[in-house]
Amino acid sequence: MPDRAQQPVDRQLPTDEARDLISLARDIAQREIAPRAAEEEDAGIFPREVFTLLSRSGLLGLPYDSEYGGGDQPYEVYLQVLEELAAARLTVGLGVSVHSLSCHALANYGTKQQQVEHLPAMLGGGLLGAYCLSEPASGSDAASLRTKAVRDGEDWVIDGTKAWITHGGIADFYTVMARTGADGARGISAFLVPGDAAGLSGAAPEKKMGMKGSLTAQVHFDGVRVPDERRIGEEGQGFAIALSALDSGRLGIAACAIGLAQAALDEAVAYASGRQQFGRPISDFQGLRFMLADMATQIEAGRALYLAAARLRDAGRPFAKQAAMAKLHCTDTAMKATIDAVQILGGYGYTADFPVERYMREAKVLQIVEGTNQIQRMVIARHLAGPEAHRTG
Repeated sequence: MPDRAQQPVDRQLPTDEARDLISLARDIAQREIAPRAAEEEDAGIFPREVFTLLSRSGLLGLPYDSEYGGGDQPYEVYLQVLEELAAARLTVGLGVSVHSLSCHALANYGTKQQQVEHLPAMLGGGLLGAYCLSEPASGSDAASLRTKAVRDGEDWVIDGTKAWITHGGIADFYTVMARTGADGARGISAFLVPGDAAGLSGAAPEKKMGMKGSLTAQVHFDGVRVPDERRIGEEGQGFAIALSALDSGRLGIAACAIGLAQAALDEAVAYASGRQQFGRPISDFQGLRFMLADMATQIEAGRALYLAAARLRDAGRPFAKQAAMAKLHCTDTAMKATIDAVQILGGYGYTADFPVERYMREAKVLQIVEGTNQIQRMVIARHLAGPEAHRTG
């Protein structure tokens, strides 16, 4: 059956423009995204036309400078738009988050000339980006990446393979971290690689348990030649750029997780209110009422946590610890809320006739991407107690 539209969240927004953006996102979500979500996810269809629409509507570059085609919106607004999109279909919400992540390096570390030349198309010109850090043998230990970029005159020649790349093989541009120097974090540089570069290819998409409409694939670089003017930042600065992007990206994942959890809660409330057993709605039974209350409380707590981190970011204050906390709490909440939604729907929750089984399968990946939740706990602990004594990197 089609996904039921989620109940509107009562949001505290800073401006009338922000309220208009939320209304626009909800309208697109209800008209263009949610009605096709179940069918297209089941068939593994990537909704590229939705991203084109989001770009035309000004929703694909919200947190970036309007001088280059962005929306000039604070992160607290961008993330709530992201939450609305993810509630309708996680493939779309996560895709927007990844696109924003892929623009971060150029927008924050690029030269003025690079920004003028490339950002308008990336932010509002219908292009779709991908972020290339992970590799088959370097996931959580990203500083050990092996993809190399070797200087050849005024160009760099890139060879290697990136793994678990959202939009891999279909992106219009790739922000790529590659080794240009010695082993370790200080030997990595960042590059902006066009999607049609000779020698760049995407492997067959991974077969995943959820988010089947979101294309995830290895990306191969076989002698890909990139001019030096497409290097972002200084040589050896790439890993610092990557970590900076991930701090912001983790907030995107947190917002997507809360959107998914909210969709699961809405479905559970609707079902429990309508399902009759023993002569009354099952929402009358205390066991289910407490489950719904716990779901709602954790979702509200997660929303408050990611917004608090976003407001720190908007104020120019450190937010890495809070971003890790938000990613950890919100994605764990999404996993628990979707499992509970399946339980509330009982046997129906285990069937594809209702969307909660899909929500549960999708929630799992949010505990893994952009730093597993075990990594988030390590990040938080380092902020509290300092680096581990045995660390050498």
